[in-house]
Amino acid sequence: MLWTAAGVVTLGFLIALEIASRHYGLPGPIAAQASEVIFAPKSGPLLYASMALMMVVLTWRQRFIAFGVAVAIDVVFFLARLAVGADMMFGNGALWVILGVGVIAVTRRTGPERVLLLKGVGLGLLLVAGRKTGDAWLLITSKTRPTVLDPYVAVADHALGNPSWLVGRMVEATGPVGSTVLDWVYIQLAVAAVCVSLYQLRNVATEGRFPGHYLVRTFLVIGMVGPAVYMVFPVVGPIFAYGEGAFGTGGSQWALAELWPHTAPPLTAPHAMPYDGFTPRNCMPSLHTAWATAIFIHSRKGPRWLRYAGTFWLIATLGATLGFGYHYGADLIAGVVFAFTIDAAMRSFDRGWDRSAVRLVAYGTGVFVALLVAYRYLPVQMAEYPWVAGPLLILAMASVVQGYVWTTRLWEPKVAPAEPKPQPELV
Repeated sequence: MLWTAAGVVTLGFLIALEIASRHYGLPGPIAAQASEVIFAPKSGPLLYASMALMMVVLTWRQRFIAFGVAVAIDVVFFLARLAVGADMMFGNGALWVILGVGVIAVTRRTGPERVLLLKGVGLGLLLVAGRKTGDAWLLITSKTRPTVLDPYVAVADHALGNPSWLVGRMVEATGPVGSTVLDWVYIQLAVAAVCVSLYQLRNVATEGRFPGHYLVRTFLVIGMVGPAVYMVFPVVGPIFAYGEGAFGTGGSQWALAELWPHTAPPLTAPHAMPYDGFTPRNCMPSLHTAWATAIFIHSRKGPRWLRYAGTFWLIATLGATLGFGYHYGADLIAGVVFAFTIDAAMRSFDRGWDRSAVRLVAYGTGVFVALLVAYRYLPVQMAEYPWVAGPLLILAMASVVQGYVWTTRLWEPKVAPAEPKPQPELV
């Protein structure tokens, strides 16, 4: 019943986004995903990562067969596109396999086996739908929020020492090597999440069930809830508000001045500024930071190589979000608090809402709201007293992290010490 209810809610949400996207003359998440059955996908690696996530419900023999079928289908599509001169991209085969497993589950399987297969298919499709949903949300933010609040965040960022300007110069100094690595990490964040999820779900096929709490659930909820905050606090980012736009796309005509990353923004009274109708207002909070933080959290219980990978992905993502001018430092602090609060809520949903769970989620939510209020109404005061406001921002974030660590440790099952074996009596 829970999976059915979640599926109905998700479908309704996707239909609503489809209607909203159509209102602005663009295909929504459902149409965009359906087109990738035939046409070139937007992200082939994401489709194969989704197929890998689906395959946790299959046996090893079935996984090899599914992967082989996906590659064979992609080869056929590659040759056909090469013959007609169409756009080249792989991934159709992976989507066909996911859909094919769903058809097999409905027509050829029964009972618990059918349910398990459909859960796997739903999990794989949800990851892809999350990407399409994000694209639709970004379109809606650009069309419905004509003004942005970047000057407020830029002034508040003086309390943190303008980290985007600092890291931007550092990335620029590394040349093409550093920017290429960071760009790859930034783009393939979903693939990293799948790697951690595959470790968490490695025993699903043998146990016949999914664990109660795992990364994909937190990852998807972050992507669904986060864009709603974009509508409340629209921000485009330093590269757009104070630079020439990402990859020199001409954002300078809307920018206040071309200052990023060599000249810090002036400390003046902030005001809302108009911006174009196509750049996403997707900065507050930084969802890339929130997703990388979730990957870091869920990699802590893995083997050493997974813990190192989770740490690297978090650090590299923070460097990319700041170094490419996509986010302010204030966005990152809000993103970390947002991630820990969402993950705490998902853990509480799995284990039950007791007093400690309500207290933890309420505290994280309160800190997150307080950050947004401070960025909007106290940026000048924060910039005038950076040695007070900066440490307070860091302390507020650290308090949420520490509260999460303390509380979740109490939630861990207690292992009773083994009773000593009775010793034989000596005669």
